[in-house]
Amino acid sequence: MTEKRLFLALWPDDRQRENLRDVLRPLVGSVEGKAVDRGNWHVTLVFIGGFRERAIPLLQEAIADVHCEPFRLRFDRVNFWPRPKIACMQAMKVPDELARLKQDLETVLLPLGIEPEAQTYRPHMTLARNVRSFETQMLARPVEMQWSDFELVESASTTRGVQYRPMKQ
Repeated sequence: MTEKRLFLALWPDDRQRENLRDVLRPLVGSVEGKAVDRGNWHVTLVFIGGFRERAIPLLQEAIADVHCEPFRLRFDRVNFWPRPKIACMQAMKVPDELARLKQDLETVLLPLGIEPEAQTYRPHMTLARNVRSFETQMLARPVEMQWSDFELVESASTTRGVQYRPMKQ
């Protein structure tokens, strides 16, 4: 039985990634750790984990009717999270539309055996891994990103390391 590692995410487009790169370059350069490839930047909505490949069409069908109301997510700081040892750009406020989207996704995934996470949702974008501790850095100018859709993403191990690949529905 073949499985794929999956998650649902807000997936920046190329223009958003270019804008982020310019804003984040000085911050990421000052952090001691392994920078995440900008092609992997995303905001996780729901971590699914290992999922049977043959059941992916059921998963896609379950999430197809989930509507994403457009919203803006405002990132204003880069934090160190000690347990996973990451540097991440974090949004301190969860817009109502994002909270509804996350809840709607969790609701349609429950019948597929995917349980909601128990921890409080903190939208963030991982910028570096295996990071040495640092003090929170406020962004000189907050980054505001607009979202109106989400993606089902596969986490695949490659010779170049882990690559995240949106699975077009």
